[in-house]
Amino acid sequence: MSSEDASRRLVEGHGKFINDLQFPHMLHLAIVRSPYARAKVLKVNGGITSSELKANLASAGEGASTGPGIAEPALALDYVNYVGQPVAAVLGENPYAAEDLMDEVEVDYDPLEPVIDPEQALIAKPIHAGTKSNVVSSFQLGKQFDLDAPLILEDTLMNRRICPNPLETRGLVANYDGSRLTVWASTQSVHAWKAGLCESLELSPSTVRIIQVDTGGAFGCKGGIYPEYVIACYASMKTRKPVKWIETRMEHLMATHQGRGARAKMKIYAKRSGEVLGLKTELLIDAGGYAPGMGTSAPKWIGFQISGPYTIPNVFVDATSVFTNKVPLGPYRGAGRPEAAMFIERMMDLLADELKLDPVDVRLRNVSKEPFTSPLGLKIDPFKPFLESAIKQLGYHEKKNNAVGFSCFVLISSADPGESAKIVVKHGRIKIWMGGSSHGQRHDIWAQSLLSEELGISTSVIDIERADTDELNEGVGSWGSRTALVGGAALMEAARRIKESVAAKMGKYSPEELLKHEFEVTVFQPQTAQFNSFGANLVTANKDEFGRVGLSECIAYYDVGRPLNLAMIESQVMGGTAQGIGQVFTEEIAYDQEGQLLTATIGDAGIPNALQIPPIIVKLANVPSSLPHGAKGVGESPTMGVPPAILRAVEKIVGVRLRETPIPIEKITL
Repeated sequence: MSSEDASRRLVEGHGKFINDLQFPHMLHLAIVRSPYARAKVLKVNGGITSSELKANLASAGEGASTGPGIAEPALALDYVNYVGQPVAAVLGENPYAAEDLMDEVEVDYDPLEPVIDPEQALIAKPIHAGTKSNVVSSFQLGKQFDLDAPLILEDTLMNRRICPNPLETRGLVANYDGSRLTVWASTQSVHAWKAGLCESLELSPSTVRIIQVDTGGAFGCKGGIYPEYVIACYASMKTRKPVKWIETRMEHLMATHQGRGARAKMKIYAKRSGEVLGLKTELLIDAGGYAPGMGTSAPKWIGFQISGPYTIPNVFVDATSVFTNKVPLGPYRGAGRPEAAMFIERMMDLLADELKLDPVDVRLRNVSKEPFTSPLGLKIDPFKPFLESAIKQLGYHEKKNNAVGFSCFVLISSADPGESAKIVVKHGRIKIWMGGSSHGQRHDIWAQSLLSEELGISTSVIDIERADTDELNEGVGSWGSRTALVGGAALMEAARRIKESVAAKMGKYSPEELLKHEFEVTVFQPQTAQFNSFGANLVTANKDEFGRVGLSECIAYYDVGRPLNLAMIESQVMGGTAQGIGQVFTEEIAYDQEGQLLTATIGDAGIPNALQIPPIIVKLANVPSSLPHGAKGVGESPTMGVPPAILRAVEKIVGVRLRETPIPIEKITL
């Protein structure tokens, strides 16, 4: 299908999403969830329970890893550890019947005192039996140092938890025919789902097929597997019928992995000239009740980036994640990058204020014209030329006397271990499968354009196929600003091998000979290099006649390498900017001291509306990458650059230091 046809299909409402799938004799799954943040499960009567489904979740997706021997069960065993944890499951002939059957399940609990505050978790009794503490993971990065610096500044900064909230919630349809399990998925990675389900259900890879359907957003939450996916597959295997599960919005707010949840105690050592001599950071990450993915890796990943693009010669990070009785932590757009960017940018603003210097001048004094490797191993290309260009492109000096905030950052794309691509030429058409699955970004547009350029053919004969593990048996997925970068590189390699095949068969390559014959090539293009790109934001804040603080303008200046499709880049930046605005002003997942969810509706969760989004201007610095197509990552840039710039701009209006997101309402009510 051409990109034009695909666009028309979606715009006209002809997309095929999970809830659009219908199969004969299909059953609908509903989940009985824990009403307690922490409790002992005494008895469960009715439905599918852990007495028959003894399966633990595998970890698959970005940052995949596990905590200290604590795997989340698909259905709770002896204890529940967050409100919304699956305890039992029922099947009905339609969603309403399934919901009614939930009332027939009886569960007896013995409530226990939950651990909600990550600070308290450090000293509280372990929430998991058999462990010595609530520490999930702990890392020390860099080397300890002592400096007799002229100026030492300290502050504590916080990103509170956020729910991803894509337009389409999570869901799947599983169908077991007696020998093979086929799953239709709303996903960022069919390959991560396949690996996770095979491990969790102890299935042979040859017996599992994952097919992606249209996916209405993800923002990180659809990369790996969840309890509900394992339960649905088990139910289909048990009944030999198709089983559908669609998450409600309340379930999403309650049980989908949440992002951010990071606190940083920062100490900066500097000269009176503004030159930073050292940085010490103590990170504390709220991993939730179990620790797949980000829960374990976040301390190290955030800590690795904590010095940003700055040439700080001494950096030491003490980073820890802890169990709490909340839903597990997961990747949310940026997945550790925005947290690190906010923490260091807020400290650069603090340093400028203390010295009564322009914040941009302080930044200029701490970047290099030469390549630099941070004490933690982050490799940074010459940043000063980009920063000088950004200052001009964003019009900083013309606007700095207004309520403006400036931020800059280095984006590390998730290139490792590379990506796969497959090209099939048959009957005069070309079909493409890619390891990275589009979930709203419209990868098909730039992919068709790249292939058209490389092969010398019209985009009208190129079809982008849905991700399918039967068609492409190896791949990674779409997250971490990686798909245009490494997915595009894999597609370019596949195209070049196709050209070599044509030349070997016909004596030379020509588009006409390509389309006359049949060819097929599959590649996995490994990537181990660290691919970085730079960005900067300028935000202008205002207050209206009622004293309400808002934004007048948000300008982005990002290095995307060679822009593969300008409209898609602008769309990515606008969407990410809206998410950054939501994080700073209104978005939060909040719990009371009993671990009960206080933000159980989409309104409570604080999703910004159109009236809160200012004009967004996107400017690009086109410095091609070393890859054949010259592209770089961009998708997560706005979530890194926009929040600290907003905090600074609003700070200039309200006149008080802003240390957390979302901003406490009392600080912006004038």
